[in-house]
Amino acid sequence: MSFYTIALLLLGVAILGVAWLPSLLEKYPLSYPILYILLGLGVYSLPLHLPLADPQAHIPLVTHLSELCVIVALTGTGLKIDRPFSLRTWRSPLRLVLVLMVLTIAGLALAGHWLVGLAPASAVLLAAALAPTDPVLAGDVQVGDPGEGREDNVRFALTGEAGLNDGLAFPFVYLALALLPAAMPLSERLVEWLVMDVGYRVGAGVLMGWLSGKFLAYLIFSLPKRVSIKTEGYGFVALAVTLTSYAVTELLHGYGFLAVFIAAITLRGHERRHEYHRQMHAFTDQMERLFIVVILLMLGAAIADGLLSALTWQGAAMGLLLVLVLRPLGGMLSLLGSSRMSTDERVVISFFGIRGIGSVFYVAFALGKADFPQARQIWAVLAFTMLLSITLHGVMATPVMNWLDRRHGRKTAAEIKEDAENEDTENEDVKNEASSG
Repeated sequence: MSFYTIALLLLGVAILGVAWLPSLLEKYPLSYPILYILLGLGVYSLPLHLPLADPQAHIPLVTHLSELCVIVALTGTGLKIDRPFSLRTWRSPLRLVLVLMVLTIAGLALAGHWLVGLAPASAVLLAAALAPTDPVLAGDVQVGDPGEGREDNVRFALTGEAGLNDGLAFPFVYLALALLPAAMPLSERLVEWLVMDVGYRVGAGVLMGWLSGKFLAYLIFSLPKRVSIKTEGYGFVALAVTLTSYAVTELLHGYGFLAVFIAAITLRGHERRHEYHRQMHAFTDQMERLFIVVILLMLGAAIADGLLSALTWQGAAMGLLLVLVLRPLGGMLSLLGSSRMSTDERVVISFFGIRGIGSVFYVAFALGKADFPQARQIWAVLAFTMLLSITLHGVMATPVMNWLDRRHGRKTAAEIKEDAENEDTENEDVKNEASSG
């Protein structure tokens, strides 16, 4: 049996599961990413003589696949945020990005160097990759669909953070590259990093994201008044928003991740209540799930192929330190003085910093640019931390968010969905009665 045939079968079964698993598991303390990792691990544990699943042997594939997954997720994340942007209303996600992420990277870099024994450049790379909250796997703790109204303090803070920090973690990935031995003196490399990788690239990402969002909003909402766009075409418009804003920004050496999210936020702010936002978000959500399936199957396969063989107890301790200590403690410190948040909301926000696909991209991107010492250990610690986060946060997300919703007098996500389904059924019954009458 050829690998291609096995891959098609596995992908078909996995995609079929995507259609049902989220609904089946939404009331239970279990997330479907765990099951896909186990599926990939199980298949690669069978004596099928499958090709090597080591990510280090397929850096370009891993880089571009995870890159596509993240930018599609960032578009969907930006489109579903109802709250208009301002420094005051976005205070909580900005604190999480500008304060918590920097604290987390600093703490992880020190732990990577002193505890795990990584070289400085490798320690900074691993810290930069693990610090951001993932926009891909954090759906259970994010806001609902556009216009759904499920945008409380916790969900908004985590959604905004996931959108912003995947772009703002990039300067620290470039810092890791700058710390590698080179002909240019370290002081000059750091100045270049500060000017180019922090100043210019961030600025270009913000500016190009805003311009792309404005231009695409004109094409989507103003041009159809002259040239109509069919309803089914808006999914492709969402994909166009993703690819064009990302590619143009990257061509100008800006941060494409940041541009994609800002373009989506800008687009969402134009005719905010328009039904097409929901249609575009639905399309990006389906695309995102497809990429998630493939990447999680590959992660499970890589684990079966020995990805964790380089993991030491110190590396495992670094992952535990991030998930159980640095993120929760740093989050509480970053959110001090947030008068509009209750203590329980700050605790939940601080705990749910999910690690995922974005981390895979950063490591693959950097290892594709240069040879980092101890690359095997970097992959092993990354994989362990992802497994820990996906399992722990996946099991706890539904019960914790349900508890928080009830505590604050809100309906749970499952109850909101049930009400919407009942309303759709009632509307359909009314239509049927009217047509029969």
